[in-house]
Amino acid sequence: MSNVGEAPLGVTLIGEGTAPGAVTAVTGGRVAVDTGDRVEVYDQQAFLAGARTALYSVSLPPQAKATLAPDGSVIMAEGSAIRAVDADGSTRWELPHDPWHGGGREPRAPGFPAVAPDGKLVSVLIPTLVDDDSGAVLVYDEPRVCYGFDTLLLLDTASGAIRARRSVASVASGVTQHWQPDGATLVLSCWTAWQSWSTWWIDPHTDNLAIGGGTRMREVCGSLPTSARVLTIRRAESMTSQDDRDELALHEATTGDQVVLFDLEELAADPDYDEFDDAYVLDAEHFLVTGKLHPPGRTPEICHWLFKAATLQPLGRLRYPAPVSEDVIPLGDGTWLTRHGGQLHHWALA
Repeated sequence: MSNVGEAPLGVTLIGEGTAPGAVTAVTGGRVAVDTGDRVEVYDQQAFLAGARTALYSVSLPPQAKATLAPDGSVIMAEGSAIRAVDADGSTRWELPHDPWHGGGREPRAPGFPAVAPDGKLVSVLIPTLVDDDSGAVLVYDEPRVCYGFDTLLLLDTASGAIRARRSVASVASGVTQHWQPDGATLVLSCWTAWQSWSTWWIDPHTDNLAIGGGTRMREVCGSLPTSARVLTIRRAESMTSQDDRDELALHEATTGDQVVLFDLEELAADPDYDEFDDAYVLDAEHFLVTGKLHPPGRTPEICHWLFKAATLQPLGRLRYPAPVSEDVIPLGDGTWLTRHGGQLHHWALA
């Protein structure tokens, strides 16, 4: 077993409370919680202090993925539409699109809408139906349906008007988007079956959403607040025996050029079975990596490692006084939430 990253690091429990659902967003002093059939919005300070009286809530259609905008509206990606809903539950605008591939009778979007830092624009990925096989990259039989590459749209958050669009080389069943803090670059990651992740660095201020760079096999995780370098993760997916590995990388903000790399196998107890789930930016100095180790002869365990952001060097392994899962919700101030069962915990570095 490797000793890299095993130095014990303490954490401080700031607060705890019940988890009414999955915390999906923390923005503009508000917290959004997905309860399964509703999005409940709370005041952030009150929520972290344990209050569970929502400011408002909106109904969430089955399979929909919802993002809280800075103005308090909720942008929903549904099976065949993008919709903005105001705090009173009224629909601000709706943009129908082709039904998502892969969903059968109940199509569902593969990822969340992403609102720009200033709240004025929202980026969404939609599927693209084509008329015949000649332009298709995905074909279903019975009934016969042909899909071309997906389309990235940049929408006006207030009106839903399309400001820009471009085709991207994916037929995605997983989507992650990240806006740089200054809004200068949008990083889009799409997971396509048998191809893994493709990630592009996109200029949202060009009419054709020009691509400034890209990489494969890596999913965007976030960016460092000061340098704006972009963090990505690669996971072993058993797609090829000669190129199967877990890695973290830092990339230049606008071009996507790789500048630092860390092999997560250095943390592994058993590289053939250990799994690395995700990476989360805590602040300008630190980020967390979550995973599950399978020590020989012992029960598998959830692990959180703390990394130095600038160098991708592991500082140690966090030792929690309470159970945690692999899910982490950074709050942007160096503290974070974890959820285990029906409980939320609020943590800081000791």
